[in-house]
Amino acid sequence: MAEKKIQLQNIDPIDIYGINDRIINHLCSYFPDLKVTPRDNIIKLKGSYKDMDNFQNAIDALTRIRMKKRHLNTDDVDSIFLSKTDRKSGESKAVIPNENDKDMIVVGQNGKIVTARTKHQKQLVKDYATHDLVFALGPAGTGKTYTAIALAVRALQNKEVRRLILTRPAVEAGERLGFLPGDLKEKLDPYLQPLYDALGDMIASSKLKELMEEGTIQIAPLAYMRGRTLENAFVILDEAQNTSLGQLKMFLTRMGNNSKFIVTGDMTQIDLPNKEDSGLEKGIRLLGKIRGISVINFGTEDIVRHPLVSKIVSAFDKS
Repeated sequence: MAEKKIQLQNIDPIDIYGINDRIINHLCSYFPDLKVTPRDNIIKLKGSYKDMDNFQNAIDALTRIRMKKRHLNTDDVDSIFLSKTDRKSGESKAVIPNENDKDMIVVGQNGKIVTARTKHQKQLVKDYATHDLVFALGPAGTGKTYTAIALAVRALQNKEVRRLILTRPAVEAGERLGFLPGDLKEKLDPYLQPLYDALGDMIASSKLKELMEEGTIQIAPLAYMRGRTLENAFVILDEAQNTSLGQLKMFLTRMGNNSKFIVTGDMTQIDLPNKEDSGLEKGIRLLGKIRGISVINFGTEDIVRHPLVSKIVSAFDKS
């Protein structure tokens, strides 16, 4: 059994250990075969080299998170782990991605590392690099939009594009829009909130507000795309199953030079009064075989929300 010492530097040990060692004990629960002895600013480890290296990565990740917020909690510990299935045993094991992880997309708020976690999320990352237009289709909870937004944030941070534009049809707003309080932005924001939420995971609120005020990041309903040419931009159309074929054509023909487009949708969640009006499936049939366009079909195996979600989706699919 190997041994190792971790020395905490430039940080109060209680910030990492938590009151009554609550944080460090929760972290240790992920390493049942590792003996951990924290004392002052030294953590002594006994176990396998792999466990000790992963524990070190976890401490480093928690330290990064602590530098960006006042207090750690057990949710912060959980956030640094991913669940992966061991091919031999079939068991789900917790692993810690690090900044050299080939599946890492971007480092978000509080040190959270956003990683491509499933087969089709990884395919989306791969196809984004070689295609200017990607369709990501599949059920709720598969991370289609979240992965797309992570790619967009990374592209913006790396200065691959100058603007990030997120849009979705405000279908439900239709006839009831006039009855909602506030100006047009306040009326539409509830329909765009999922996009704000994803961005908020990856960009500090003050920085996000600044980027939106200067127009570097734009979130708008689909109707606002008409007449524009989107150059040097990363553009995401979310909930595309609620667009007509004409609207989809209008959106796709906005593509300008040095632009990347990702279209996400779920054909089982069409909110249009007449489901036959949805143009997404028709658009895929027209465009799917064009070189430079990728179509990725996510499945229930890609669902990364609560374990019950995949069962719920399957049950509705069978009904």
